[in-house]
Amino acid sequence: MAKVRNSIRFLLNDTVVDLDRVAASDTLLDFLRLEQRLCGSKEGCAEGDCGACTVLVGRLADGELRYETVNACIRFVGSLDGCHVVTIEHLRGADGGLHPVQQAMVDMHGSQCGFCTPGIVMSLYGLWMSNAKPSNADIETALQGNLCRCTGYEAIIRAALAAASAGGQAQDVLVSERDKVTATLKDLADGARVEMGEGDSWFFVPASVDDLADIRAENPDSTIVAGATDVGLWVNKDMRRIAPAIFISHLDELHRIQETETGLSIGASVTYTEFQNMVATHFPQIAGYWNRIGGEQVRNMGTVGGNVANGSPIGDTPPVLIALGASVTLRKGKEQRTVAVEDFFIDYGKQDRQPGDFVEALHIPFPAEDALFAAYKVSKRRDEDISSVAAAFHIKVADGKVADAVIAYGGMAATPKRASTVESLLTGKPWSAQTVADAQAGFVDDFTPIGDWRASAEYRALVARKLLTRFLLETTQGADDTMLRREAVA
Repeated sequence: MAKVRNSIRFLLNDTVVDLDRVAASDTLLDFLRLEQRLCGSKEGCAEGDCGACTVLVGRLADGELRYETVNACIRFVGSLDGCHVVTIEHLRGADGGLHPVQQAMVDMHGSQCGFCTPGIVMSLYGLWMSNAKPSNADIETALQGNLCRCTGYEAIIRAALAAASAGGQAQDVLVSERDKVTATLKDLADGARVEMGEGDSWFFVPASVDDLADIRAENPDSTIVAGATDVGLWVNKDMRRIAPAIFISHLDELHRIQETETGLSIGASVTYTEFQNMVATHFPQIAGYWNRIGGEQVRNMGTVGGNVANGSPIGDTPPVLIALGASVTLRKGKEQRTVAVEDFFIDYGKQDRQPGDFVEALHIPFPAEDALFAAYKVSKRRDEDISSVAAAFHIKVADGKVADAVIAYGGMAATPKRASTVESLLTGKPWSAQTVADAQAGFVDDFTPIGDWRASAEYRALVARKLLTRFLLETTQGADDTMLRREAVA
């Protein structure tokens, strides 16, 4: 067994923090505001939607220091071992005054009540550090996870452009002190397992994936926490007990992406952001869909494996994975087994998992070059919202007829589910408007959607049919998913 440490150690701005009393459910936001009196980060929603709590978290990924914006309200302190947390209080200009992003927000009148402003500044700071010449689309994407209810985004976008023009990244503290921070984080990374707390507060930080397997086998009822984009809400909104918890976001082995001639194998902790380049390279048909999964902070934290393991009927990735014929590898101790993603979901809240199992990897085949493939998401709000209906289509047409069809929906049943009757009504028929119109009768047999505050049952049934029609039109008439964006801001 790995050596054991009974404390959490991380770098907060420019100070090393060593905590020996932390509960599994303690959030970074509460720690910052209540214990450190760093009150720039605000609690707006406590569920990762509004972005008022945004901070940067840096971690060593295979020895390289990488920073990302995250929601402090749903990031647990226990997951920060060996990380660098950067709050708005750490920002400063080269002369010790306002940072260029802060100055631009002042000059462009980007703040009114100011409640959301620190989170917006931190999101723009993350963009400023990573993209010296952002487009309007880049800025809008960086702000997907930040809601402003009084200023309006025009002034904020002008501020982002002004900050980019001001430059100064080379003098920024995260650049000038990068070697120092990297050395500090390497010193903190002692390869130990962390065990902390007692009773309802107990949690683990495994030293490796093998150590994770051992801990999970000994604690089969534990809560595995990767990105916490779901688990954070369990704690903040449902007041659920998550101990014993196992925090795994730091395990490099679970962030691996392996490419073969036929597809990809990805570790369970690969985030949406980490998978973004693979989408652009191998699955460009769903690039727009992928960019609507949460906001930037959620994509930086949330994991593809966690989205499957959670088993939500409205998860964004399961319909896509089912349509592609993906499979999931489950591990228990040293034993592994692989099942198709579509078979992993058994019923609402029930997956094909045995006590002690955990999702270790996903295997995603590439679509054939001549296959028709697309995914769509319908939600109340375009950006950073949960799906009312999600759908993925993967169809092969030969000699004008449908040779094979895999169609999967989320939000239409107790689990992500294939439209098997519709598939059978399409197969062997011409890929045409008449065939699609005839096949839509099969939705009645395939799904009995429920109504809730996101959408009525009737609306979901209608959307499911219309998305199939949309897919036909896009694949036969060349229509696309066009989104209007401002070309310039005066």
